[in-house]
Amino acid sequence: MKWLREGTWITSGFILTLVVTGVMSFTSYQNSVQLVNSANQVRQTNEMLDALNDVSALLADAELRHWRYVIFDDIQELEQYHTVIRRLEPTLHQLDVHVSNTLVQAQRLQSLEDLIDERLSLFQKAIAQYGGRPDEIVATDLLIIQSQRNLDEIQSLISDLEQEEEQIIAAQLEEVRNNSKTRMLIEPIGALLTFSIVVGVFILLYRQLSKRQQAEAIQQSLAQEKELSELKLHLFSMVSHEFRTPLSLILGSSQLLEESLKDTVEPVRLKNLYRIQTSAKTMTQLLNDILMLARADAGKLDCNPKWLEIQTFCLNLIEDFQIFSHSRRSLSFQQKGDRTHAYLDEKLMYSILSNILSNAVKYSPADSTIYFTLIDEQDAIIFQIRDEGIGIPPADLEKMYEPFNRGSNTREIRGTGLGLAVVRKCLALHQGDIEVQSELGVGTSFIIRIPQVIDWKYYLPKTRSN
Repeated sequence: MKWLREGTWITSGFILTLVVTGVMSFTSYQNSVQLVNSANQVRQTNEMLDALNDVSALLADAELRHWRYVIFDDIQELEQYHTVIRRLEPTLHQLDVHVSNTLVQAQRLQSLEDLIDERLSLFQKAIAQYGGRPDEIVATDLLIIQSQRNLDEIQSLISDLEQEEEQIIAAQLEEVRNNSKTRMLIEPIGALLTFSIVVGVFILLYRQLSKRQQAEAIQQSLAQEKELSELKLHLFSMVSHEFRTPLSLILGSSQLLEESLKDTVEPVRLKNLYRIQTSAKTMTQLLNDILMLARADAGKLDCNPKWLEIQTFCLNLIEDFQIFSHSRRSLSFQQKGDRTHAYLDEKLMYSILSNILSNAVKYSPADSTIYFTLIDEQDAIIFQIRDEGIGIPPADLEKMYEPFNRGSNTREIRGTGLGLAVVRKCLALHQGDIEVQSELGVGTSFIIRIPQVIDWKYYLPKTRSN
């Protein structure tokens, strides 16, 4: 599979190199063709300028011959005049062939031909009017004035044609010069580009191979971590199962002893029995927390939310806590809002709230009050648990969700440091977040926010109780 991918990269680079070489050859061919076309255009422009010069010379010669005939009445001059006129027509045709193919030049050429026809007509009129009578020629005569004006227009038009053609040929020469530079640079640039493509293909191939190796290493590492997590989960499950049964027997037996002895033995003498019960409960909770963390790390901790009557759930939690904790702290519950149901996983929420309540009781002085508030928002449900305990040092806030991490001011208080780690794992499955506000010597407040559907009443199951 690997060599097939590598062969594909090499083939792609080879094809790309061939394409670049073909493009360079085609571009070079186009430049050569353009160079030939530019040379032809330059030659055509030069022929156009030569034709304009010939037209000017023939018109001047024709004017000279016709005035000589008028003044000297020389038949040979008249014949040469007609000879010049006959030579003028093919010259104009040549001019028409070589003129630049632009609308302005075509219009100018047509105007020039019209003016030449007009001038030849004026020559004929002058021959007819002044032939053999040179003494009748007057500078103010209308025919003379028209002839002079016609000559000025012809000269101006020829000058415009020449200037336009000179500008065109200058632009063509500049284009030829630029194309020549491009053509001279295209081969080394093409060679450099081809070399760059080949090097780039091999670099990309090397990077692809490196990334594939890294991905395989990461995949192998993830597989090992997954296997390790599953082994750890299996181990913890087995250990939890093996310890849970004797712990249950110890706790149950101690409770039976308490029930049978509390009426006959003084409460002070039951102190060790209470220690056994507390240790058994602590050990059971520790096993539960470790097992839940292991399941979360292995991806086996599921979140199965359902519609839960939230006030009843909170009151049952408080009642269970007061029964099993034997705490002298009072719990104050308050609900803000009219929400009756929430979409939650009951087991995970029980673990979240019981761990936070346990910490609140553990780190609060006796006879203090723990405030449990249920707040209803439009798109979320909020649980706030506030105590009047020792507080959390600011330096410990960032690490308090790490497993087995405990605050620097809790050394004298028993605990495992797993409660908040379990809270964070369970809360992540609900896509919720947690916020803590704490002040040393004043107390700590945990605010748990879990997103909910906005129109929660619409999603409630349609039962008779609802």
